[in-house]
Amino acid sequence: MAAATALNLCRPWQSPPTHNQFITKPRPSIRPPITCYAANKSKREYTSVMIVPTGVGASIGGFAGDALPIARVLSSVVDCLISHPNVLNAAMLYWPMPNVMYVEGYALDRFAQGLWALQPVHQNKVGLVLDAGIEEHLRVRHLQVADATRASLGLPVVEYAVTDTPLEVEKWVNPTTGQSTGRIKHPDSLLQAVENLVKRSQVDAVAVVGRFPDDEVDDLDDYRLGIGIDILAGVEAIISHLVVKEFQIPCAHAPAVSPLPLTSSLSPKSAAEEIGYTFLPCVLAGLSNAPQYLVKNPESLAKGCILASDVDSVILPVDACGGDGALAFARSKRNKPLIICVEENETVLNDTADKLGIKVVRVSNYWEAIGVVAAHKAGIDPNSLRRNKIRNIQCLSDVQANGFAVSTASSVT
Repeated sequence: MAAATALNLCRPWQSPPTHNQFITKPRPSIRPPITCYAANKSKREYTSVMIVPTGVGASIGGFAGDALPIARVLSSVVDCLISHPNVLNAAMLYWPMPNVMYVEGYALDRFAQGLWALQPVHQNKVGLVLDAGIEEHLRVRHLQVADATRASLGLPVVEYAVTDTPLEVEKWVNPTTGQSTGRIKHPDSLLQAVENLVKRSQVDAVAVVGRFPDDEVDDLDDYRLGIGIDILAGVEAIISHLVVKEFQIPCAHAPAVSPLPLTSSLSPKSAAEEIGYTFLPCVLAGLSNAPQYLVKNPESLAKGCILASDVDSVILPVDACGGDGALAFARSKRNKPLIICVEENETVLNDTADKLGIKVVRVSNYWEAIGVVAAHKAGIDPNSLRRNKIRNIQCLSDVQANGFAVSTASSVT
């Protein structure tokens, strides 16, 4: 039978193979392997947003990139994670995650409000703005970091500009709210330097390095011990907001400060800021492939941009629900995302979901938050994973059952 089968497989002009040829040279399959391509596309990609506000003393994420491990785990669960520099920056440290979008805080608010769309990119040309108030030795250190990222990481940092006058950064803690804040005395000088880079080098993103006043070491003791507030963070956000609002391109800030004296009493949460001369590496890495910001319109929709309506879940500290972005997501009327509040992450704010009348899922910690996201992505009610959290289904309105009215409070069994 084998020989007969082999004869039937031959072309008329071919001689039949020998028995050994038939065994050692099997006929190649003409049918492609069965795949489950359709099943893989049965659901759209799951997108999550992780927010930890800047300069509010967050227990997790209020220091030197100490929320980055959470972003790493979350990015392994979701298809796309959107977060901001305060979560993803760790001074001299960073972690590349191909499915994470590095979005500046002002842009994230506009995105949440449905005004801007996020356009993924392969690469941005990054420009660097240095404060004219930076001393020569610190300026050289920052330029060496830029060159190192170009040579060792291949980052497209194309040119730098120096402001025409010192920015004169000021910082302080708001006595009413407890948040860090501040100002720059010469914002026009900053905007002019950015404009020069945009026009001359057609940069797609800008890193800014402002010279911050040096603190007394005693004033930083709490922060270095992993408690208190990052006093630099508030005005850093003001600087990046200013650039993004004016030019609608990705921007992040790295402060230039004098190195602090060595201490053995240092929290791991603050240690990333003590291992080098600048905080610039993470900023350049993040900006190199940050999404572009487009005004939401038919053109941006045609470019495959990500919209606020694509967001499936938002993760926040328990008392930080009052930001523009958080409120926009929570009050969305179309494809409202699941809002998850983490009780273990507390800030100096008091913007709780109960106070603001927002419906959220409260979890004890980020372990639970990631579990809720995993269940939500799987299309499973997270409550079904808990003991006695699924109650009898309720009737929305009065109906007739067996001739009797069933009230809205009754259960259907």
